[in-house]
Amino acid sequence: MKNSRLADLLLLTAGFIFLCTLLVNLNPAMAADPDEWFDSHLDKHMELYRWLHSNPELSLCEEKTAAKIAQVWQELGFEITTNVGGHGVVAILDNGEGPTVMLRTDLDALPITEATPLPFASTVVAPNEDGTETGVMHACGHDIHMTNLTAVAGYLSDNRDKWKGTLMLIAQPAEEKGKGAKAMLDDGLFERFKKPDYALAMHVRSDRPTGNVVIRSGFSQANVDSVDITMIGRGGHGSAPETAIDPIVQAADLVMSLQMIVSREMDPQEPAVITVGSIHGGTKHNIIGDQCKLQLTVRSYGDESRQKLLAAIGRRAKGVAKTYGAPSPTLEFSEGTPSLKNDEKLAARMRILFSDLIGADHVEDGTPSMGGEDFSRYGIAGVPILMYSVGSVNANRLARFEKMEIPPPSLHSAAYYPDAPETLRISVKTMSAAAIDLLQ
Repeated sequence: MKNSRLADLLLLTAGFIFLCTLLVNLNPAMAADPDEWFDSHLDKHMELYRWLHSNPELSLCEEKTAAKIAQVWQELGFEITTNVGGHGVVAILDNGEGPTVMLRTDLDALPITEATPLPFASTVVAPNEDGTETGVMHACGHDIHMTNLTAVAGYLSDNRDKWKGTLMLIAQPAEEKGKGAKAMLDDGLFERFKKPDYALAMHVRSDRPTGNVVIRSGFSQANVDSVDITMIGRGGHGSAPETAIDPIVQAADLVMSLQMIVSREMDPQEPAVITVGSIHGGTKHNIIGDQCKLQLTVRSYGDESRQKLLAAIGRRAKGVAKTYGAPSPTLEFSEGTPSLKNDEKLAARMRILFSDLIGADHVEDGTPSMGGEDFSRYGIAGVPILMYSVGSVNANRLARFEKMEIPPPSLHSAAYYPDAPETLRISVKTMSAAAIDLLQ
C-alpha cells in the first residue's frame, strides 16, 4: 500500500514538472532566462528593428517613430505619456514599493543617404533644416537603441517577480541636435513623473565586436560649444587692397591663431579641441568683401577648461581685428551639450555585474571621447547616470576590414550597419540585468 502511494506521489510530481516545463515552452513569457526569452521573441524584435530602420525621421520630426514606440510600449502594459518636450515619450510601469530606474533611448535619425546592402535600407527623403532635400538614415544606431529598450521593457514586464519599484522608459527626440534632453527636462520630466534614483542608456559602437561592452567611469563625452565669428572688413576692388580691410585675410590669420590656444594656453593634461569647420567670405574673384564668417566647434571636459577656451577665442578674434585696424568682430556662443560624466559608483557596480554576466574578458574599460551626448543633462539634474557602449559589428566582419587595412564604417557613415541580432542579444541581456539589479 505504501509503495503504491509512493508511486502515485512520484507520478504526480513528474506530471507537475512536465506540465510546468510545457507551460514555459508554450508561453515564452514565463522563461526567466534572458537568453531564452530573447530567442523566443527575436522575430518580433527584428520586425520592429527593420521597421524603424526603414522609416527614419530627422531631429524634431520624429512623429511616426514616437507613435510607434508609444504603441508598442503600451501593449507591454506601460502607462504612456506622449509629447513630452516635443515628440518625447515617457512610459511608466509600477511594480510596488522600491526605487525608480530610468532607461533612455533616442528617436532621431540623420540627414544621410543610406549606402548599405541591407534589403530594408532606408529610401526616405525629407527636407533638411535649410530646405534642401536629403536622404534620411539611422546611421547612429538609434534604431537599435529603440529596439533594445523595447525588448528590455518586454522582459521586465514578463518577469515582474524579479524586481520591485518603478521602471521608467523615455524615448527622447533630437539627440543629434543636443536639444531633446533639455526639452524634456524643461517640460517637467522630473516634476510630472518620478525623479529616478538611477538612469541608464546604451549606445552602439561600430569599432567593437558584438559580444563586448565598454564602460567608462567619470568623464565619457565632452562639452560641446559652437562659436560663430564674423570678421568685419571694408570692401574694395581686388586690384587695390590698400584701400580696403580684407576680412578673409583676417579670418586666415585667426584660423592659425586659434590653433595656438590648445597647444600654448591649455594644460596639456586637460583634453581640448578647437576645430574651424567652415569659412565663408567673398562673392567674386576681384572683390574684397565686407565680412568673412567662421564656424567653430569647441570641445572640453571641465567647466574651467570650457570657459578658458571660449574666453581665449574671443580675445584672439578681437586681437586679430585690432591688428588689421578693423572693427571688432561679432561672436556668438551656443552651448550644445554639457560633458557626460558617468557616476563612478554606478559604473563600478555595473562593471562587476556585467563581468559576472558575460565574462570579464568581454567588458572593456572605455576611453574618454570628444564627442557629445545630451544624456549628460539627466546627470546634471542630479541623477546618477551611466551610458555604456555595446559592440555592433561581429568579429568576422571586423577581421575582413582589418585584412583590407581599412577601418570599419563609423557611426554617421552612410555605409554603417550593425549585426542586429548579435548586438541586441548582449544589449538586452546587460540592460535587463542592470535594471533588475538596481530595482531591488
